[in-house]
Amino acid sequence: MLYYLILFAIAVLPVVILMVFIYRQDKYQKEPVKSLAKAFIGGMMAIPLDIVIVTGIDSALGNSAIANTVFFSAFLEAGIPEELSKFLIFMLLIWRDKNFDEYFDGIVYATFIGLGFACIENLEYVFSYGFQTGVVRALLSVPGHFLFGVVMGYFFSMAKFHHNKRGIYLISGLLLAMLAHGLFDWLLMVASVLPFVGGIIYIVFIWGDIKLWKLGLRYINKQQENSRRQAEASAFSHGSIFEHRDTDFDPEYKKIDWNAGNKW
Repeated sequence: MLYYLILFAIAVLPVVILMVFIYRQDKYQKEPVKSLAKAFIGGMMAIPLDIVIVTGIDSALGNSAIANTVFFSAFLEAGIPEELSKFLIFMLLIWRDKNFDEYFDGIVYATFIGLGFACIENLEYVFSYGFQTGVVRALLSVPGHFLFGVVMGYFFSMAKFHHNKRGIYLISGLLLAMLAHGLFDWLLMVASVLPFVGGIIYIVFIWGDIKLWKLGLRYINKQQENSRRQAEASAFSHGSIFEHRDTDFDPEYKKIDWNAGNKW
């Protein structure tokens, strides 16, 4: 019993840590729990949607020459269908949510969807393959889903608030998340099947993972700054900032943590 509790903890704990992390970075207007829960559960719902998409791809291309390649497994059975399923969930459940009203929200909701997906996937893998798999996935796979969500969410927020470039931003977010996910899986798979150059490829993977983290943190910083400007503009539109800092009776006013600052 204790062993299964440990497996459950190692599968779920990295998901919880990353959800808390991104929630804390939402500095100016925290998202309501019900909307966050909707995004997280939506990520779980993306699992059966992903299965349907993969089944369709396998039916169409399963007998082709490409079907036995690492590219097929990494991109056509993982990166592309998984990110497409998350994209569809985002558009269905979050895009028109009234609480998606500032730049940073896109990152918050997209990462919660990605972590909902990662939670179910992680439980499946950890209970199937054990503790060691759980450790590896806690360090690589779960943060990977988190970072793919950051990339997607950054562009979805840009699409939300830049109507003239909405299509470009939506497509860019989806394609970049697919590319990042596919390359992530492809490098890991190639490193495991090529014994002589696998070590070199794994070093390339680590380098790419570090670059992805830097990109993700840069996107987080950019949308934090955009949200700050958006919040200040909202306050000015209601009158003086100082007049409204302690105003609780205006339902239209965007409540702001004026002392938020950058804490990391």
